[in-house]
Amino acid sequence: DIKTPKAVVSTQSTGQENETNEEPTVEVASRIFQLFCYNNRDALSASIICAGWDKIKGGQVYCLPLGGMCVRMPFAIGGSGSTYIYGHCDSTYKEGMTEQECLKFVSDAVAIAMHRDGSSGGMIRLAVLTKDGCRRLNIPGNQLPTFWEK
Repeated sequence: DIKTPKAVVSTQSTGQENETNEEPTVEVASRIFQLFCYNNRDALSASIICAGWDKIKGGQVYCLPLGGMCVRMPFAIGGSGSTYIYGHCDSTYKEGMTEQECLKFVSDAVAIAMHRDGSSGGMIRLAVLTKDGCRRLNIPGNQLPTFWEK
């Protein structure tokens, strides 16, 4: 369950913001996750994807696999269906995609994972993170991409 690490990161990020009068960067948030994961590596069995936007580095994605390592990546995938989509992601990801291209890249990848993985569920929930904040989008099950079936 990710609730405890998320609460710890939120509390420590808020504390840092109160001390510095600056919002913590995405990298700082990912490092707080890293420290929590490393300190609890014997009790925690989850990898974490930490992503966001800050005014210093713009959009960023950090991958924290089991054990507490923290690596900035151009994209990150995880979850039970992720093993089905590594090849798809590697072959279709490209630097500098537009927002629409990113949404297609992510929704196609998640739809493939859902199609192959019996534990992945019936709709896609997306979050677009920009300097203007977080915008959430949902793709209902009857509107999921099925391009691979053609």
